[in-house]
Amino acid sequence: MKKILLALVLFNCFIGFSQSVLQKSNDIRLESLPYYSYGKGLGITSADSIFQLNIRFRMQNRVTYYDYEAQDKPAEIEGMIRRLRLRFDGYVGDPRFLYAIQLSFAPNDVGNIQPGDNVNIIRDAMIFYRPNKYWTYGFGQTKLPGNRQRVNSSGGLQLTDRSINNAKFNIDRDFGFQINYNKINTEKTSYAIRGAISSGEGRNWTKTTDTGLAYTAKAEFYPFGAFKKDGTNFEGSVIREDTPKLYFSAVYHKNNQAVRSSGQYGGELYQARNLQNIFGDAVLKYKNWALMVAYMNRTTTNSSYITYNPTDPSEISFVFGGQGMDYQASYTFKENYELIARYSWQTVNKQIQMYEPNAKQYSLGVNKYIWEHAFKIQAEVSYDQRDYFTPRKNDDWYVRFQIEIGI
Repeated sequence: MKKILLALVLFNCFIGFSQSVLQKSNDIRLESLPYYSYGKGLGITSADSIFQLNIRFRMQNRVTYYDYEAQDKPAEIEGMIRRLRLRFDGYVGDPRFLYAIQLSFAPNDVGNIQPGDNVNIIRDAMIFYRPNKYWTYGFGQTKLPGNRQRVNSSGGLQLTDRSINNAKFNIDRDFGFQINYNKINTEKTSYAIRGAISSGEGRNWTKTTDTGLAYTAKAEFYPFGAFKKDGTNFEGSVIREDTPKLYFSAVYHKNNQAVRSSGQYGGELYQARNLQNIFGDAVLKYKNWALMVAYMNRTTTNSSYITYNPTDPSEISFVFGGQGMDYQASYTFKENYELIARYSWQTVNKQIQMYEPNAKQYSLGVNKYIWEHAFKIQAEVSYDQRDYFTPRKNDDWYVRFQIEIGI
């Protein structure tokens, strides 16, 4: 009996010690949480320390001048709140049991509401179990462990939007199970393994159900150790690396019986398709310099990318298949002004060349970081080239000014 009591006492001491250690290190900065933050937001912890709530917000306000060179369309000026987000995270009962909620309110974040569609306010709603600093298990809706720029929060970008390849090939958010293993050290060679099993239809999808699931596997490698302050989760060199730091990642994603043109998003297909995505990323940061190269690819294992309306074969929908690459480089000056350049090319699959153009994008930007990425001023000019199958080209360019602020 005494041995049993002693074992129970030791077990409770161990649990209490584990909770204390986890609580001190628990900053909710997990790879699965697509959110960049300079600080930890506004925190509330109950008197008995069994409940914690952090509240954060961020918004992006922008104005853009568009000029459509090869189209019969006049130039225009657009002002908008591009993003307005609220995030709540913390733990309940035990610091090992975490939660994260992120909501969006800006019109472009929520999207146009069509009859039968859900309002897309919910972006993330996750429950996590983190037994130690290496393993994390998640259940709910959030970003899949996809390509680097997509996993990064839009608040951690150097330019005002992600690349044209991210707009077409990323795997976005989905509902399901996720698992992460991190063997991370800033001084030693490090790696991380991430995986997910999800529904495959994207966030807040309730229109149809099927037995097809999506499977995602990702490997990350840091040959010279991890970046300072989770530096892979934001772009640029706002945190200077004293020694060269390099990051490689590879992702394989299989989406069975997908009913949307890009898997987790896009228009609905008339017949389901099995999709495959491959991503590769490399990031280098050293002192004031930051470089990034990314490859993205989507194919279908079915014979045809095109699907037909069974009641009217003249109506079609298709899988957006193809490949593309991004090249990005920047230099951050001592006063936290930054120059950034990006070049992207995109080639669509031959089966859909009649409907979608090959594309290129050239972008230049100037940033002023006031409070790292959490409070910054951005100016950007981008030039887009679109080469259609028919002998015509649609080129356009825009100039944009944006302010981001958040906690």
